[in-house]
This record gives sequence, C-alpha cells and structure tokens, in this order.
Amino acid sequence: MNQWAENGTLVLDEEPAYYLYEQTMNHRSQTGLVACASIDDYINNVIKKHENTIEAKEQDRIRHVDTCSAQTGPIFLSYRASKVIDGLVDREKRKPPVYDFTAEDRVTHRVWKIADDACIQTITESFAEINQIYIADGHHRAASAIKVGNKRRNETPGYTGEEEFNYFLSVLFPHDQLLIMDYNRVIADCNGLNVEELILKISERFDIEKKNKPVSPAEKGKFGMYVSKTWYELTAKDELLMGKDAVGILDVSVLQDNLLGPILGIGDPRTDKRIDFVGGIRGLEELEKRADTD
Repeated sequence: MNQWAENGTLVLDEEPAYYLYEQTMNHRSQTGLVACASIDDYINNVIKKHENTIEAKEQDRIRHVDTCSAQTGPIFLSYRASKVIDGLVDREKRKPPVYDFTAEDRVTHRVWKIADDACIQTITESFAEINQIYIADGHHRAASAIKVGNKRRNETPGYTGEEEFNYFLSVLFPHDQLLIMDYNRVIADCNGLNVEELILKISERFDIEKKNKPVSPAEKGKFGMYVSKTWYELTAKDELLMGKDAVGILDVSVLQDNLLGPILGIGDPRTDKRIDFVGGIRGLEELEKRADTD
C-alpha cells in the first residue's frame, strides 16, 4: 500500500467527492454510490445486520484495518431506491467515466467522480432522509471497522466524531438493481449421523426431495443440500415461519434455527470450526468439490 501511494497508484482527492461504481457481469449491471458510512449509524442500527460474524475472520480484519489505518475493501450496502438519487446517477453516468476496464473474471468496472457541490449536497440530503440501510455483503469488514473505530475513540480523548476512524468505506446500491448471490455453508461432518439418519431428521422440519442435478434455490424457503454425492432440495415447512419476525423468516435464520443448530450441532457459527462459507460466485461445483474432498 505504501508503494502504491509513492508511485501514484493511490492518490488523495483534493476536494470532497462521491464516486459512482458500476459493475457489469453477464450483461447485467448495477451502479452504487461510493461513500463513507458512519460507525454510529451501524451502532444505532440505521445500518442493519442480518448475519452473525465469525470471530476468527473478524479478528483477522481488525488487525488488517488497524495496522494499515485504511479501509481496503468496501462494505456492500443496500437502500430502498430513491427517484432523486436515481435521476442524479443517470445524469452523471452520461459523462465519460474516469475508469473503465474489464477484469480477468469478465466483470466490467466503470467509475465516475462526483465533485460538483450541488450534486454532493443533493446526495447528502437525500441519504439523510433514508433511515434504513442494509448490509448485503461485508458483515465481517463492517464489524471490524466498528471495533477499530471504537478502539481509536478510546485512545483519543476528546475525539470530535469527524476523524477518519469514525467512518468506513462502503458502496451503496439501490434495492431494485441488486443481484444477491448465494452464500453457502459447508459443514465438516454430519454430527455423528449417517446419511439416512440425517435425511430422516431433516424431513421432520423440511420437505426433502432428491435431485439428479445441482440445486440452486429460486425462491424463499428453499435450500439446496449436497451430501454423499447426492443433491437434495429442501423446502421449509409452513410451521417453521409461524410467529417469526422479519429476521426470523430470513432463509439464513430458518437454516440456522432448524438444521444447522438442532441437527448438525452448529450452535454458534461465529466460532464453530466445523462450519465454513463459500461465496456463490465460485459456483455449485466448488461445493461438490469441497464435500467430495473432505
């Protein structure tokens, strides 16, 4: 990072600015606003979480942020789309981008800089009226940034709240542009059960159907499971959702509360070494490979 600063790869803007960041993959695009988010908004639940973090990953990122004194990876946030912000974004994207390239993974990246004072004010005022922002990806990076920020607050008597450690780098995407990919769980063993016993226990809470090809769930309450070289589709029974709040009916909660916890014995996914996570961009083939190898 020091080399990038010295050779001009990293440069410091001379004036405050927002950036627009567009990603295009498989002919589908989404455009977000690059900005600094407040750790107080995270603490006060304006920025909402839906996943627990894993302690080991969190500690790794805490050391990284604290050592570098930098946010090297943005948090992926989402907000309910705003006509005012959408209109401004559309106008700015008619201008030539400052960066435009396609990476080796065939994802195209375009970036525009917004430095006009009036545009900055419009964006800032519009977001001041948005009271609910959601973490789509980056729970560990966000939690780590907050802990480093609080650590530095404790080390800085009389801090004003304007210091850089009070904020973390984020990209905010409107909800109607999002493509949220799966975030898969890989479990090291069947918690002492053989496959037949596992299927029987799961069938008490889920309708389960064997499939002859990889399962990529297309609707809420459905899950794919690969075990012993066989794919299954799981559908949560209606009673699992009865009386649940907005978080309780999320697929991640249904899975943890009704399968990972009670059947596979993953009580705390933050600390249990029997669970790992595989991002959807790596494909279902990666899940098969991991399961078959392990």
